[in-house]
Amino acid sequence: MIFVRRTLAACAAVSFIACGATASIGAEAQDVMKTWDSIKADPPPPIKTVAIDTKTTALISMDFNSKTCTAEKRKRCDAALPAVKKVLDEARAKKMMVVHTYIASMKESDIVKSVAPKEGEPALVGSANKFYGTDLEKQLKDKGIKTVILMGTAANGAVLFSAFGAAERHFKVIVPIDTMPGDTAYAEQISIWEMANGPTVRNATTLTRSDMLSWK
Repeated sequence: MIFVRRTLAACAAVSFIACGATASIGAEAQDVMKTWDSIKADPPPPIKTVAIDTKTTALISMDFNSKTCTAEKRKRCDAALPAVKKVLDEARAKKMMVVHTYIASMKESDIVKSVAPKEGEPALVGSANKFYGTDLEKQLKDKGIKTVILMGTAANGAVLFSAFGAAERHFKVIVPIDTMPGDTAYAEQISIWEMANGPTVRNATTLTRSDMLSWK
């Protein structure tokens, strides 16, 4: 009988230690800060060629501020401008709907001249999600738009949040990844990952590049 009691006590002690270890491992796993440096990035998502239906697609160019989008202040933003202009030129040549946005601390005249609005192209003031607090959804739907091409800065601001905003409103989303500069490459990487994997947005979004678009 004594042997049995001792055996049960030993088993209980082992179980307690095992449970404590499991709880500790669980807590460790939940605290990403403790494993931050060891986390390996997922493989990049697929980047696809896209045929644009120019009659039902609008191009939205967001927040390219001439005061900050410079080689001196935001090198990645300045480097993206030729690709942004290329897509703008192609959309305009097809007479697509083009919309520009800028944030509250800007004026419309602050938009970089090479990608600034032309006559007849609306410019809206908006937060990170350009669908929030604006009539953008109405403007698009009044024109029969079903798909939006998003270009803008920052990647983890206007592009990411507007992609979610568009997807929630049942628009298809196309994002040329070379037209969405962030302050860092990491900001662009996490934004691309989120658009490829995030709930709601992943099913609506196609990631591409400016030279992988065809226009019909």
